[in-house]
Amino acid sequence: MTLLPGPPTTKTLTSAPNCDPRIRVLVADSVSMSCHLLADALERSTLCTALAAATPKKVLQLLEKDHFHLVLLGSAFSTDPMESIRFVSQIRNTHPTVGVVVLLDTLDRNLVVEAFRSGARGVFSRSESFEALCKCIRCVYEGQVWANSIGLHFVLEALVEHGPIVTRMPGARPLSKREEQITVLVAEGYSNREISERLALSEHTIKNYLFRVFEKLGVTTRVGLTLYALKQGKASHSKLESIKRPPMASRLLAKNQQFPS
Repeated sequence: MTLLPGPPTTKTLTSAPNCDPRIRVLVADSVSMSCHLLADALERSTLCTALAAATPKKVLQLLEKDHFHLVLLGSAFSTDPMESIRFVSQIRNTHPTVGVVVLLDTLDRNLVVEAFRSGARGVFSRSESFEALCKCIRCVYEGQVWANSIGLHFVLEALVEHGPIVTRMPGARPLSKREEQITVLVAEGYSNREISERLALSEHTIKNYLFRVFEKLGVTTRVGLTLYALKQGKASHSKLESIKRPPMASRLLAKNQQFPS
C-alpha cells in the first residue's frame, strides 16, 4: 500500500504589524535619566509600551520610524519652556493623529494656555501621581482632553478674556426660567446631582433640561454653557473659582462632558 503525502502543512503568520493592545507612548524629555525612568515605569505597566527620546531630533526620527499613539513632552525639553510648547505644533503638524500631553513642573498659566493653543490634548503636572498620569494617558488615547481643575480654570479664564465667546445662535429659542436657573448652576460648577438636590428635582429631569438648553443655545459642552452664562452676565466672572470644585483629575471637554452628565 502506498501512502500518499497529505497537503502540505502551512503556518501562516498574518498578524498585524502592531497587534499589541497597549497604548504606544513616546516620552520626550531633555533630562535623559528621568526620561528613561518614566518610559521604564510606563513599560512595566499593563497600559503602555514606551520609548524615550532626549532630543527633538530623536523624537521626530522615532515618530517617522514607528507608530505612536501619544507623546509625553516635558516642558523643559528646551532651555526656553515656550520653545518646548512650540514643539507641540511641529509634532501636530507632521503627525496630526498623535496626541500630545505636556508635562509641567508647575502649572504656569501661560504655559497651560499656550500648550492647548499649540494643539496639546492634555496638560499634566509632575506633582501628581503616576496613577493619575496613567488615567491621563488613557483619556487622551480615547479622544478626550485632559486638564486638572487648576488647568481648566486657566483655560476658562483665557476663553472669557479673549474669546471666542459662545453666544446664542441666530433664531435660537429663549430659555425658560427653570432652564436659566440650571444654566447658572452649571456655570457655577455644580454637578447634575448637586443641582438636583438644590432644586428638589431628579437627576434625570436635570439631564433632560440640559439637553434642551444645549439644543437651544447650540452648545455641546458644559464649558460652552458656562461661557454663554458668563457672556450674558448670568454668572459672575468670579464664579470661575467654583470650577475648582471637581477633583484634581477633572477632564477638560472630556467625551462624557459633550452631553449633559
